[in-house]
Amino acid sequence: MPELPEVETVARALRNGTPAGAPPLVGRVIRSVEVLWPRQLGNLTPRAFRRRIAGTRVQSIGRHGKYLLIGLTSPAAGEGDAPLTLLVHLKMSGRLDVVPCDQAFTPHARLVWLLDDDLALRFDDARKFGRAWLVGNPASVIGNLGPDALHVPPDVFASRLRSRKGMLKPVLLDQSFLAGIGNIYADEALHLARLHPRRAVTSLSDADVMRLHDAVQHVLLAGIAANGASFDWVYPGGNFQESFKVYGRTGQPCPTCGRPVERILVAQRGTHFCPACQPLAG
Repeated sequence: MPELPEVETVARALRNGTPAGAPPLVGRVIRSVEVLWPRQLGNLTPRAFRRRIAGTRVQSIGRHGKYLLIGLTSPAAGEGDAPLTLLVHLKMSGRLDVVPCDQAFTPHARLVWLLDDDLALRFDDARKFGRAWLVGNPASVIGNLGPDALHVPPDVFASRLRSRKGMLKPVLLDQSFLAGIGNIYADEALHLARLHPRRAVTSLSDADVMRLHDAVQHVLLAGIAANGASFDWVYPGGNFQESFKVYGRTGQPCPTCGRPVERILVAQRGTHFCPACQPLAG
């Protein structure tokens, strides 16, 4: 599943265009939308979705955690009219691309927004788990999420962590704690912070907490700089997988100490760590 760096890479491509030549989405007018898989819609019927979004203009591309937030305004909106937000969660196999209209209707296209200048915004999703919402208030969809993991200040991170109990990795994966961290970046951050994934949150020292905050920021920024991590056709173009220290490297030497990386289950999630660099005892 795409995590924060992968979703940020998608947001950046929609905001600025891509080196391959895809134009920016910002500024485009959405003339209509084709709903090819109605269950892709999170809160509206296809008819209501089509009616509300037709004629809007894309004003901004944002992100919170793993959610894309596309800000829309209507040309006919009055000064007091609230803007709309199109939220998209890519889930396991979603892709969002600006393409020429003649490339929009692929076998896995679920939603296709038809734009001006003979362009389209295509939501491909082979596994059909992705979702899109059209709302006036984004909090109606993402209000239960924690702060964005890339932008959480150290003091807020520490305060929120001190209010939690249980093992460290499940807390990092809990989107109500921080939004955006998944399995890959949790494993990489814990290795960089030299913390065992099963370590009790209540056992962390102040130095441990600050080291973990810094590690989370470091791996997320490194992932964004590498355009995320790519494994297969679902999310192409990233190369952060070439920099993994522990994730997916079971039995290979830890780049820090040389001891083989181990894989265990933590809260039913495959978890990679170095037993020498990340001892369980605090």
